[in-house]
Amino acid sequence: MDRAALRRHVGRMIKPRHFLREWRQHKGLTLEQIAERLHTTHATISRIERGKLPYNQTLLEKLAEEYGTDPASLLMRDPSSQRWSILDDVTPVERGQVAAFIEAIRKTGTNG
Repeated sequence: MDRAALRRHVGRMIKPRHFLREWRQHKGLTLEQIAERLHTTHATISRIERGKLPYNQTLLEKLAEEYGTDPASLLMRDPSSQRWSILDDVTPVERGQVAAFIEAIRKTGTNG
């Protein structure tokens, strides 16, 4: 195996896994739609999703905002798998209500 082939082989072996494509598809967005929202091309988004181009923190933060999640979840969490939290299915208003309820419990010292 020549050096270039070896580099390609090793590069494929250690490529970090992410769930960028899965999150986009989970939200029902096309490459074109997310590319337009991020002011880039669908080809660029496709290359990033396929691991042909690197992503950066700024991109992760923009994608997380578009997909309604956090940057870490884009890298570690497949959105099509079982939910990680009951809060995954609630609206932002409901999250605020849950947080207020939990805070009230903490203040009263009621643990159930």
